[in-house]
Amino acid sequence: MLLSDYHYNLPDGLIAQHPHEPRDHSRLMVLNRTTGEVSHQHFYNVPDYLEPGDTLVFNNTRVIPARLIGTRADTGGKVEVFLLNRLNHNEWETLVKPGKRARPGTTISFGEELSCEILDSTEFGGRVVRFTFQGAFEAILDRLGETPLPPYIRERLEDGERYQTVYSCESGSAAAPTAGLHFTEEMLENLKQRGINLAFITLHIGLGTFRPVSVADITQHVMHREYYSISPEAAQIINQTKEKGHRVVAVGTTSVRTLETVGTDGRIEAGSGWTNIFMYPGFEFKMIDAMVTNFHLPESTLLMLISAFAGRENVLAAYEIAVNEDYRFFSFGDAMLIL
Repeated sequence: MLLSDYHYNLPDGLIAQHPHEPRDHSRLMVLNRTTGEVSHQHFYNVPDYLEPGDTLVFNNTRVIPARLIGTRADTGGKVEVFLLNRLNHNEWETLVKPGKRARPGTTISFGEELSCEILDSTEFGGRVVRFTFQGAFEAILDRLGETPLPPYIRERLEDGERYQTVYSCESGSAAAPTAGLHFTEEMLENLKQRGINLAFITLHIGLGTFRPVSVADITQHVMHREYYSISPEAAQIINQTKEKGHRVVAVGTTSVRTLETVGTDGRIEAGSGWTNIFMYPGFEFKMIDAMVTNFHLPESTLLMLISAFAGRENVLAAYEIAVNEDYRFFSFGDAMLIL
């Protein structure tokens, strides 16, 4: 399978630079994965496509101020440390820029209250670092860190909460689960009143989700691991939905990856762990019946995932329609409901 098979042409002007207001008034393309037929709606129409007993599965991760700017203790040179995965109380897997001279033993200072030492390199070109601090690390990070936005967003975000879902509560992500940005608290309440179940799981988004594919044969791409957690309550809701013959609708590709990592014979078990699952056409889905997602970057693992679910030809044809209809793309863009 070739990387070039997942390329499409996107005018730069269709890359959304700011979130839609209100959240649920973004456009919605509805794709029938059996027929390839598409229709055009608004996101607030999503409940019309769901039935009582269906379950929406949300990723409740919360984006942390993952970007730290510091200086090398030996040279005073500027260094960026980007937090990916927390390994224990004070050690993190990170990306360090510039990385060429970021060797084990290097100390980086972020001011009087925080510093780190580089311990080791990772197989993905990152660094394992150990932080030294006094007090609560999260509070220090809130003061010193910056919330990272994707590089294709060039406009300043006035309200940082617009890069968080309204239900975010488990801190740990380096990026937002952007399909969930369209939901409002009122919409969630409306869904519950219609008899639609809401289940919340966690996958902390890191390098696995946004790392580009750099090999021509996509089957040779290796995903970076990301941490997930599923509560007993969420597992029970999802399992009962499958047992009763209703649909499990994943909100976002991260919810899909979590469910398909742990799913066996239409059931999941509560628990936590790490996933590096890579989904591309030929993958057999065990848990999800429908999906809410955004429009993804060309040649990305996310585009491959939805192509696995809906068919590459259907997806690329829908994307061509979206371009022609001036849909907004990527993190702050419009949404797609795949049924």
